[in-house]
Amino acid sequence: QVQLVESGGGLVQPGGSLRLSCAASGIIFSIYSMGWYRQAPGKQRELVAVIGNTGYTNYAESVKGRFTISRDNAKNTVYLQANSLKPEGTAVYYCNASRGLLGPIPRAEYWGRGTQVTVSS
Repeated sequence: QVQLVESGGGLVQPGGSLRLSCAASGIIFSIYSMGWYRQAPGKQRELVAVIGNTGYTNYAESVKGRFTISRDNAKNTVYLQANSLKPEGTAVYYCNASRGLLGPIPRAEYWGRGTQVTVSS
């Protein structure tokens, strides 16, 4: 059974920082691309950052230079260091694990349940 469990969300003042964690189980973590997405009230879910199984990273333009995604394959965990947070960063942040075809094995994608981040004074 695959589980992605996010933690580290909360209330933070504008300009503050949070470190989100996502612990994965039930998958071969090292072969998955891991990503963070967020969904604000009334808006569509959007990509925040992704890190491939080779360590390649990509970020949404809105968070470049402020957020850092990293992974620890030994701990089956992906992190999102979010600095200089802005009120528009208020959203539920979701962890995502995805991989492509493995020979005859179909593609796979999994989601966590999310962690709330509220940026407010």
